[in-house]
Formats: sequence, structure tokens, C-alpha cells
Amino acid sequence: MKAPLDLDQLQTFVSIVDTGSFTRAAEEVHRTQSAVSMQMRRLEERIGKPLFEKDGRTNKLTEDGDRLLSYARRLLFLNRETLAAFDDRRLEGTIRIGTPDDYADRFLPEIMARFARSNPRVELTVICEPTPGLVEHIKRGNLDLALVTHNDAHGQSEVVRREPLLWVTSANHATHEQDTLPMAFGRPNCIWRRAAVDVLDRQNRDYRILFTSFSATVITAAVLSGLAISVLPECALRPGMRVLGDADGFGALPDCRIGIMRGQTSRPEIVDALARHISESLDNISVPLGDETGTFDFAALAFSKMKRTKPNQILPGW
Repeated sequence: MKAPLDLDQLQTFVSIVDTGSFTRAAEEVHRTQSAVSMQMRRLEERIGKPLFEKDGRTNKLTEDGDRLLSYARRLLFLNRETLAAFDDRRLEGTIRIGTPDDYADRFLPEIMARFARSNPRVELTVICEPTPGLVEHIKRGNLDLALVTHNDAHGQSEVVRREPLLWVTSANHATHEQDTLPMAFGRPNCIWRRAAVDVLDRQNRDYRILFTSFSATVITAAVLSGLAISVLPECALRPGMRVLGDADGFGALPDCRIGIMRGQTSRPEIVDALARHISESLDNISVPLGDETGTFDFAALAFSKMKRTKPNQILPGW
């Protein structure tokens, strides 16, 4: 039987990737640079593949190194979770967290399940509102932490995930071929709505806003029923939707950036633990999309990276 992987080596490997250099990683893991280099040589010997390659004066991950990264993060995450489960000094208390419902639907099951296993004495109070409302709750001290759509105008959130923002329509209707496009958006202060309207105006497309709602469920229903077109981040796509692109006359949209906002709290240690947990979880959660063969496992919450959506890709229906 082969010897197990060394968690210290994996931690150093992840630190190199996260900091961008062997030197900064050495400072982070409290080792000399030569010790870090030796750890990586031993890890490459253990894996049997080169993990880094020269790119000018810097090192970048090889394809095998990129494959190892997701496994390394998962192993380190599981190691911390295991240690926390047997720690008699485990955190206890209550934390108030807020998130838009489209993020809650996709991300919260994984986040809450893992955090609860690691911290069974912490009670989570969760509210679902659009980002502008969550920002106000943070300012007023009503929330300890919020998962929000990052907005440069506010700038308070720490970006922990980036996804493409996509035009979507029903795969079973030709809604996007109408002369005047029916649209379903969030409220007027929604950053996705403003981005979509800017693109439509620049392209001189005729459109009318048929549905306005802060509820992702309402927007999704309008799209799937063929009543309207909308824009959604990749994580919010649902079976039965079709992604639109340049070939359909829909221009590129800016990326959706998901961030963490922290409020004033009397329990910063719990907030820090949950924020770290969310950041690590979002880095590992993949988007459940189909491949070219049409296979589709929407329930899967895999750690491996999956293929991004392409214009005209259709997600199999319900």
C-alpha cells in the first residue's frame, strides 16, 4: 500500500498557489524557502508528476498541479473539520447570517451542513434578502455576516468567488426571438439589472420589463415558463434553461462577484470561523452543469472543477 500524502506538504503547496510565490508561502508556513522547495520536490516524487513549471521568472501550476489543488484543499478542509469535531473548546453561541435567495439555494446546504458538523454548538440564524437590504442590515448591526453580490460602489465585501453573468431563456420557447424582448429583473437597484439594461441599450435592442421581483424563485419561474428573458449567475442556472450569447444578439455581461461582508459583533471568533468556512467551501463547490454528451447531475455537489457554460447550451429540463 502506498504511503498517505503528507498534509504539511499539501498545506505548503496550497500556500504557494494562494500567495503566488515560494518566498511568500515560506513566510506563511514558517519555513525557509529551501525547506519549501524540498517539500515540493518530495510531493512531486510522491505524486509522480511535476506540479510546477517555469513561466518566465515565476512558477505556474502544471495541468497535474491544477488537478491536485482541488484535492489538496478538500483534504486540508476535512482535516480541520475532523480536528474541530473533537475540540473541547469548540465555539458556541449564535450568529446571524444573510444571503440572497439565489445564493442560499445553491450554496447554503453545503456550507451549513459542514459548518454545523464542525461547530455543533453554534446556532445559525439565516435571513434571505437582496444584497442592498443585506448591506443595510450590516450597517444597522442586524447581521454578523452577509454573503452578497459585490458592488464596487459599496466596496465593503471581500470577494470569495467569481462567476460569469449569463443571459438565459427557456429551452422550450423562442422568447428571445421576439421583436420586443420581455425581461424579468430584480429591483431597479439590482446590479445585474443595471448591467443587462446597459448592454441592451448599447445594442439598441427593444425590450420591456415585464416582471420585477427580489425573489429568485419568481425570476426563475418567469424564464422557465417562457414569459421572459433574464440574467443570472452561473450558480443560479436551472434545468430547462438555455444560455444566450453573441450569436443570439446578446452581448457580454460583467462577471458576478460574490463577497463576504462582516458586521460589528461581540463574537468575532465565530464570524471569522464562518467566513473562513464559506470562503473555503465556495472555492470547492462546482457548478452542476451538463457536458457535451448531455449528461446532467444537478444534485451533485462535486469538489472537482466542471466545464463552464457556453452560449446556446441547453440545460436538460425537469
